[in-house]
This record gives sequence, structure tokens and C-alpha cells, in this order.
Amino acid sequence: MKYKIIYDEPGRLRVRMGKYAFTNEQGYGIEAHITAHEASLQVEATAVNGGLLVNYKPGHREDIIALIEGLSRDNLPVSKAQSVNYKRELDDSFARALAYRVCRHYLKKLLPMPVRIFLTLLDATRFWKQGIVALTERKLNVDVLDASAILVTIAQGHYAAASSIMTLLRISELLEDYTKKKARQTLTQSLALNIDCVWVVQDGTSVYVPVSQVKVGDTAVVYSGTIIPLDGEVLSGEALVNESSMTGEPHGVRRGAGDSVFAGTVVEEGNIEFRVRTLAENSRISNIVSLIDNSENLKASIQGKAENLADKIVPFSFIASAITLLLTRSITRATTVLTVDYSCAIKLTTPISIISAMQTAANQHILIKGGKFLEAFANADTIVFDKTGTLTNACPNVAKVIPFGRRKRETVLKMAACLEEHFPHSVAKAVVRQAEIEKLGHREEHAEPEYIVAHGISSKVKDKRVLIGSWHFITEDEGVTVTDEQMAVIKSEGEGYSSIYLAVDGKLAGMLCIDDPVRSEAREVLDKLRSSGIEHIIMLTGDSAPAAKIACAKLGITEYYAGVLPEGKADIIRALKDEGRTVIMVGDGINDSPALAQADVSVAMMDGSDIAKEVADISLMAENLDGLVTLRNLSQNVFAQINSNFSAIVAFNTALLLLGAGGLIQPTTSAALHNTSTMLLCGLSMRNKM
Repeated sequence: MKYKIIYDEPGRLRVRMGKYAFTNEQGYGIEAHITAHEASLQVEATAVNGGLLVNYKPGHREDIIALIEGLSRDNLPVSKAQSVNYKRELDDSFARALAYRVCRHYLKKLLPMPVRIFLTLLDATRFWKQGIVALTERKLNVDVLDASAILVTIAQGHYAAASSIMTLLRISELLEDYTKKKARQTLTQSLALNIDCVWVVQDGTSVYVPVSQVKVGDTAVVYSGTIIPLDGEVLSGEALVNESSMTGEPHGVRRGAGDSVFAGTVVEEGNIEFRVRTLAENSRISNIVSLIDNSENLKASIQGKAENLADKIVPFSFIASAITLLLTRSITRATTVLTVDYSCAIKLTTPISIISAMQTAANQHILIKGGKFLEAFANADTIVFDKTGTLTNACPNVAKVIPFGRRKRETVLKMAACLEEHFPHSVAKAVVRQAEIEKLGHREEHAEPEYIVAHGISSKVKDKRVLIGSWHFITEDEGVTVTDEQMAVIKSEGEGYSSIYLAVDGKLAGMLCIDDPVRSEAREVLDKLRSSGIEHIIMLTGDSAPAAKIACAKLGITEYYAGVLPEGKADIIRALKDEGRTVIMVGDGINDSPALAQADVSVAMMDGSDIAKEVADISLMAENLDGLVTLRNLSQNVFAQINSNFSAIVAFNTALLLLGAGGLIQPTTSAALHNTSTMLLCGLSMRNKM
């Protein structure tokens, strides 16, 4: 393919292939093709002028040239836009729109007066139409205020002033739209399903394959507690599916043969096989972003108050203008007062601050599902932690495998791994990892596992019923008997460990002791949370009291509950709320989901189960707890900024109103200062909140 080198310096090469040498889709393909080379750092293709900019590692110029020369006009690669493309296009679109508005405003001054008047009246019709629509809906809002100010200004013959007012209003709209779209783009990228592999049925056996290898029509398998990776139609099995990411409805719905299931939803109970209908890039996961962006239920209460306050202030602007006209008999002064609008800045800066904070959080690997939860996190006085996988390491280790009866240690570990391999909890991962380390083959020797939520797993291995889970599940729910000799071993060997138990055909077969050390950063994080205003820090665990006590001593926690069942965790959260506390719940497992749902605001860990992430209001996408401190500081900062914005808006606009009523400034100056201050506050609201 022919090209011309425009810029050539070490590490940076710009070439041009000619106007419209490739389409946008081919440009994305060229970017992907060159980016795939190890020498490439950053690639930008521009379809309008056929330009290509490549930043590369020093010493690899010839490699990049070879890649460019290898492109064929008749067979250019094609790809879809990636997140970096969307961001660049959004920035370019905003820059073009802003330049157009500014240039149009000033170039219009060069036209003959009749043409200028006509264009000004034409522009004004849009604002008047919006004002009329608001009045027909019996609303006296900012649309009516803007329309009235423009109408009075034009009625006085101040066409230039009216044009300036409209230009500033349009620029304010552009800035708001740009900010929201940019935040949405960041959230979309953060919300993308990061699923690498999927269970697919091949030759009658479930095989774990990369999601990139899955084709439309393949049969995929989803087990209890895991996320559905692709859209499809259920072929067999039955499951309770949490579809809140699609519908906002928190309760699970039953899905069986013939029903549709969607990517991003989570199987709470049961197992299903489904035929893949669409691949990852075409799934309905994008609806999550729409839910976050549009749901009134997810707005922070301060945002709703700001919107209500903004609309309630508008009538006072009209009253102030009328009083000024009555006292001064000056239409100009009354018009100047009319151009002063408290509501515009209040209504714009509050949501922009919150959206910007959510974007900042996403950049810090924290996903927040709505401003409501950011506000709750800022106001919380109590935080409750699950122990295993939350305050302790997400990757615990199997410290001991203790067989009972005549069973061998390897047999116990192999059986345990056989059941645990399909489930996402950190303890399950530890068991499977230990079996792999010891090279104990264990996959697919059992029937379909049945996950008894928050208790354990039941299945069959070689026609024998096998159970694995907590002490409560094995002994109380399933009635497995434990001899005095076994009890003595359990007490002596299990001291200080988290333990799970294996039973075969109603008899205790083994015990796995899990070494679950606390996270290295946990104590420092808890200290910082206390200093930020968190008054109560509580730990909940299903482990024994001795194991809980040891962990709390290391963490400096004085209040904890041990041996707690999932329903008990939810009851504790409910009781704390009944005392008037605002409660944060942090967890990672399926057994934490009832408590997560009960809290004022809930947080799921990165390595948590899919259902915990689905139920939680906030997800930490990093592997440590530091995000909690970041989130606390961020949430408190943003609401402090919102309150500061309120004070600045009231003070500045009141000053403009008084200056206008006193005849010290003209309508054009008032509009310019008001809109400039609004844009300035919007710009400040977009800043990083950290």
C-alpha cells in the first residue's frame, strides 16, 4: 500500500496513505494489526485523511515500516471500535462541536444585520419551543426561564446579547453532554464481562475452553453461583437466575428449557445447559450501563434534592425580576435579573460531580452501580466484614488434609477437589489448587454437583453420595455422625484454622484445614477507616470462635460474631440498621449475599463469587482492601464539593442579581458571567476527586 512519511523520529512515525484510503472499520483493523506487534506502543488511524501515527519501542523502526508496507488496499484488516477509539471519537466530537459553536457565534458578526437578526430568531425558536412545552406541562423550570430571558432581550432589540446568551447556553449543554458520555464510556469499559473461559459440552463432556473459541450454537454449561457468560436459550436443567443487571429486579427468576438467559446475569441455584445465541460483543450486558445511568432509584438523594431545589428556585427569579421592574421601572434591569439563574448551575454541577466521582472510582478499579451508594458510603458509621477471602487472603492454602477411617489422605483431597472445582469461593479454589499441585487428577468423576447455598456441596462420586461443607452443614443439616475419637482429632488439629469437612455415604471421611492468614494491608486499612469516621468495625464468620478470635487479635477488631450462618449475617445487619446505623457490608462469597443485600451499601471483593458481585452495590476490582479507603475519601470529597458548589452558586448569583437590579451590569454581562461561572463550576466538578 502506498504511503508518504510525514514525521519520522526515533520511537514515533506518522505516515499518510491518502484521503479515504481506508474506512473507519479498516482503520480500527489497521490499529489492531499493528498494535499486536510487540514493538508497537500506541497506534492511531484516521480515515478522513488516511493518516497513521505509530509510537513504537526504540530500535524497531524497520519492523513498523514492514508492517505498514505489508498492508494491501485490496485486503485491509477490519475490526470494531475498541474503548480507546470511542474515547478518541468522543473527544474529537466535543472539540469539533465546541469549535463550531464559537466560530459560528463570531463569524455571524461579519454578516449583514438582517441576516444576523434572522439567524438569532431562528436559534431562539428552539429555546422558545422548550419553554412552551414546559408551560403546557405546568412546569415553571429553567427552560421557561431561559426562553423568557431570550424573549425579553430580543424584544428590547438586543440581538447580539440574545445571541451571546444562547451560545453560552449551548456550550453549557455541550459540556454536560460530554461529561456524561465520557463517564458512561468509562463505566462501560469497567462493566465489560471479563470472562476468559467457559464450560462447553464437547462429545458429551464439559470442557473448559477460552470464550474466544465459543461459537453460536455451542452448548454451554453454567453451575450454581456463577455468571452466565453469553446470551442463549436453555436446553436442559433448571435454575434460579438473578437478572438484576438486566431488569433492576433483585429477586431471582426461575429459568428452564426454552427460556432465554442473558450474559451478566447470575445463577443463584441450580445448573443449566444452554445453546449460545450471541457472542460476547453482541450480548445485552450494555443494558447495565443504561440501568446505572438512567435509574431514578440509583440517584443519590442529594442529586434528587438538587433537582427539586433547582426547579423550586425558578419562580423566585421571575419574582425578583418583577420586583426590580416595579421598583426601578427599568426593563433592562429586570432583564438582567432574569438572566441570573441559580437552578442551572445547581442542576448541572451535582450530577456531573457524582458521575465524575464514579468515573474516578472506575479509574481506581472500583465499580459503583449508582450515586445512591456513593452517598451511603460517605455517610456510613459502621462497616461489617466477612472473614474468609475478605479480611483474610483471597488465596488461602490447604494446610492439612486429615483422613478418617481407612481412607487415604490423597483420596480425601481428590474427592474434595472433584466437588469444589465448579465453585468460585476462595476456599474452593485453594482445595482445587492443592490437588493440582499434588497432581491428583479429579475432574469429571462425579455427577452434577448440587450447591446448597451458603452451606456446602452434594454430589455423587462412583455411585456414593458425597458431601463437603461446613460443620453445621455436615453434622446438623445432613446428620453425619462424628465419633468421640474423630471429635478429639478435629479439636486438636483444627485449632486456629478454617475447616471444611468431607462425608461419604453418611460417614465423616475427612477434614481439610485451611490456612487463612489476614491480608497484609488489612490492619492499616481498618485504622484509616476509623480515622475517616467509621465508628464500628465488625467481623462476621462461619468459622469457630477460636479461629475468629485469632484473626481479630491480628486486625485490632474488638467486635465479632463466630459460627454465623448466612441468614444470621443478614439478621445482624438488620439489627444494626434498626439501631439507626448506616451499614457497609463487605464480602466475597455466595454465603455473604443475604447480608450484602440487607446492608445500606454493600461491597464485593475482586475474587468474590459472581453472585456476590451481582448483589453488591460496589465492586473492588483490585486484589486488596485499599479501595475501601480510596472510596471513603472519594465519597466524602465529592459530597463536600457538592455542598461547596451550592455555597458558591448562591453567593455568586446573588451578587449578579444585586448588581443587575442596581443597574451596574447589563443583561449581556450578567448572562456571560452567569454562564461562565456555571461552566467553570462544571469544569471543577469534573476534576479528579482524589
